[in-house]
Amino acid sequence: MSTISTHVLDTGLGRPASGVPVRLSREGLEIGAGTTNEDGRATDLTSGELQPGTYQLWFDVAAYAASSGQDIFFPEVTVTFTITGEQHYHVPLLLSPFAFSTYRGS
Repeated sequence: MSTISTHVLDTGLGRPASGVPVRLSREGLEIGAGTTNEDGRATDLTSGELQPGTYQLWFDVAAYAASSGQDIFFPEVTVTFTITGEQHYHVPLLLSPFAFSTYRGS
């Protein structure tokens, strides 16, 4: 069974980004949602098995910026990725006021 998790880190402030709303979708349909915890992690975005295909993680950066008192250039971030087999997919997001970065973690 394939699973997914994410971890959002605020590199500008040097801490986890807690309270970031996150949505998981496939083919335009939302299949899961959550909010990052105090450690910046969202691990329970969906309770169902993820089939091979293309997915999107959408991060509401504007909501996080407002709650943390920051001005951030990118109000939202969407990461599109492909699930190809039965394994765990970890997709971290690194935020700063004028940039973001992502990668496939473990």
